[in-house]
Amino acid sequence: MSNADDRSTARRALIVIGLVLGTVVVLGLVWATRRVLVWALVAAFFAVALKPLVDRVEQRFVRRRALATLLVFAATFVLLAALGAMIVLPLLDEVARFADHAPRLLRETRAGQGPIGELLDRFHLRRYANAHADQLQRYGSQLREPAVGLVRGVLQTVAAVVTVVVLAYLMVLEAPRIIAGTLALVGDGAAERLRRIGHDSSRTITGYLSGNLLISVICGALTFAVLFLTGVPFAAVIALLVAIADLIPLVGATLGAIIAAGAGFVRSPTTGLVVLVFFVVYQQLENHLLQPLIMSRAVRLNPLTVLVSVLLAAELAGLVGALLAIPAAGIGQILLREFHPAARRALAAPADGEADPHGAAGGRDPRGGDPPPAGG
Repeated sequence: MSNADDRSTARRALIVIGLVLGTVVVLGLVWATRRVLVWALVAAFFAVALKPLVDRVEQRFVRRRALATLLVFAATFVLLAALGAMIVLPLLDEVARFADHAPRLLRETRAGQGPIGELLDRFHLRRYANAHADQLQRYGSQLREPAVGLVRGVLQTVAAVVTVVVLAYLMVLEAPRIIAGTLALVGDGAAERLRRIGHDSSRTITGYLSGNLLISVICGALTFAVLFLTGVPFAAVIALLVAIADLIPLVGATLGAIIAAGAGFVRSPTTGLVVLVFFVVYQQLENHLLQPLIMSRAVRLNPLTVLVSVLLAAELAGLVGALLAIPAAGIGQILLREFHPAARRALAAPADGEADPHGAAGGRDPRGGDPPPAGG
């Protein structure tokens, strides 16, 4: 009996040790391949967003999946290239203007004239710059050393973009086979649930992308108008940076405000205060009007969940995590609603709190499905 107990104890110990070692190996593999996993996650994000459009093109215009996928990705690429041209060309023009004015600005700054020179005099920085001119010049020459690292970073970014595009294309192309194969492995009830989860997740991601882009365009346009009216130089470049920063949920507008307000204070204290007041007012409007109005309809998350998910994802995966945090939290809410009965009832109501008195929220079926067709 003692030998049997010893063998049982040894077997359990070996099982525990094996599970621990297996977990360590899996975590090590995940950490070693984290860059590729992030690329695959981003590709899946865009694939889910583009799949409904590919399905419509395949159903209404062409009958070949490969051709429909190619058309959608080509149209998306052309649209992004056009937007990039609209952004890059004014940016290059502004940079050329800055390069033309740089010698004059440098002379005025050294003489204590112009907005930058007056600002340096106000904070007693010109005296420090003159006293440490050699040291500053040495620091400037050291900035050229990381050029190799910069080129490597650019190449890695290009490789990441190409990899993400190819992965997303293949995911959308093979989506019907993957979905059919997955649904064939489960029963009818589970298949219907998986279809519902996929439909809701796709709608969440598409709504998040369109809503986030719309908010960023609004922020960039209003910023350009304020900077242009107040006479801040390089208003287009600054507004572009603000719009890009605003893509980051919650804190993006604040980061953009630091850039724009700094440019305003360089011109004059009054201009800086005007820009700062604008961003304070706009931040309130975005947080309490635009974000709830747009994001709540797309993702249906309360502000606390949005904040916690963004902070955790940013800590774990940086900027990519912050960008994907809200749709990931929305998908998590969908899964919780589908697989937990109590959460299904609690999360069935839309974010605005309107609920049907008989238990169906927002016209949706209380089991989590789509609303029944009218007249049927």
